Amino acid sequence: MPGNTFQDTATEKLPASGPALVAHAAGDLRIDDVPLADPAEDQAVVEVLYGGICGSDLHYWLHGAAGESILKAPLVLGHEISGVVVRAAANGEGPQAGTAVAVHPATPGPGAAKYPADRPNLSPGCTYLGSAARYPHTDGAFSRYVNLPVRMLRPLPEGIDLRTAALIEPASVAWHAVSRAGDVRGKTALVIGSGPIGALAVAVLKRAGAAHITAVDLHPKPLEIATAAGADQVINAADTAAIDAVEADVVIESSGNHHGLASAIRGAVRGGTVVMVGLLPTGMQPLPISLAITRELDLKGSFRFNDEIDEVIAALADGSLHIEPVITHEFPLSEALHAFEVAKDSTSSGKVLLSFNGGGPAQAAGGQ
Repeated sequence: MPGNTFQDTATEKLPASGPALVAHAAGDLRIDDVPLADPAEDQAVVEVLYGGICGSDLHYWLHGAAGESILKAPLVLGHEISGVVVRAAANGEGPQAGTAVAVHPATPGPGAAKYPADRPNLSPGCTYLGSAARYPHTDGAFSRYVNLPVRMLRPLPEGIDLRTAALIEPASVAWHAVSRAGDVRGKTALVIGSGPIGALAVAVLKRAGAAHITAVDLHPKPLEIATAAGADQVINAADTAAIDAVEADVVIESSGNHHGLASAIRGAVRGGTVVMVGLLPTGMQPLPISLAITRELDLKGSFRFNDEIDEVIAALADGSLHIEPVITHEFPLSEALHAFEVAKDSTSSGKVLLSFNGGGPAQAAGGQ
């Protein structure tokens, strides 16, 4: 299938700099003019068109840290992006100018700890776009133009809208989480936490053939989004008795708090599987772990993704994966601070996008 292609801009002169969204410290988010460095031999220049605001972006803005990754210098945010190659890599590899692309933001790397060679997402030296986990920090891609190694770029087939393509990275996180549960065809599924990752997990479970999907959240808007993404039933998180009665074969825990994980354990059928994709705070957590033991539950962690991004792109291209309802708002880069304010309010928003081409309505269909 031919890919999304745009006018070849390889001969056009690129600007020396461009606007980028930079976190300087807690509560200090700025649109800075950032120089566009000369790309390395294996880097293409990508014009970013859309970027999705992730929970880690919010944490850097609100707290100056995401977990144990603490800002020590200004950091360009963003790792959920789509765009167009405007200058191909000098080494001749990768997509040519005019090709629409999604981005795999990870760079696996070895370290002191051991990890399975076939699971590079667990490599201790892995870096990620828009991360302060190491110093110097790894700048992200919330920039008008960004130099990216061609190994990160995934050409987009015809038919995949670039706006929707901004969800490919988080959809890959959800796809990886569902794959950790094994074959879900014909099984009952429970998703705890219906924020963007949870709603995307619902869509992936639907595509994978789950027989019945129940979504849980504290607020009506996330449950509305989960329903649009494919949930057959929704439950308010406060109704613990209803959650306990689900007895799901597979549970995806995406709330990222110990109350949600407790509900996941209680809502799983005996002998069932609980996949933990929501990242809990560092340290000890109060959990009914005895139930996991006596019910012989399989508790599995899920962290980022590997090559699932290619499967997500293929499923979007053939129309079998429907993730558009997860997008609720879109703002131009010039309104980034307001966009972050909207994104932090999970009671009224799903995935909030930034548009980098100077346009973009204040909100998309389904926004509040």
